[in-house]
Amino acid sequence: MVIFGVALLAICLLIGVVLGELLGVSLGVNANVGGVGLAMIMLVLIVDYLKKRNKLSKPAQDGLSFWSAMYIPIVIAMSANQNVAGALDGGPLAIAAGVAAVIISWLLVPVLSRGGGKQNEEDEEENTVLVGGESNVRNVN
Repeated sequence: MVIFGVALLAICLLIGVVLGELLGVSLGVNANVGGVGLAMIMLVLIVDYLKKRNKLSKPAQDGLSFWSAMYIPIVIAMSANQNVAGALDGGPLAIAAGVAAVIISWLLVPVLSRGGGKQNEEDEEENTVLVGGESNVRNVN
């Protein structure tokens, strides 16, 4: 149920925006402070809570996974234009710091993508779990 993912995403976004506005007002800033980030955290926590309690069907989990994956690029796109405008107003040091952060991130992608490494056969046998109930048993690594 992809629509369930959209509804949950919308609820989290609305609550996050309201909380971000309230946080901005309480800090004396005329802006939304962290509303989208709060919404992302709420979405992750709610989905995890529902999964642990088996309240989500497989189609609902697929829908939530899809929209959770779509949410991150949207947040990055929203924050990117704010950061560029701020950097241009901040002068050459702000621009240099932004460029350096991007270059370092690009350089770390190959390092982080190697992360897990390969397991040997003994470790693989230890990590095998049987799932599926009594009549439908299969190996999951």
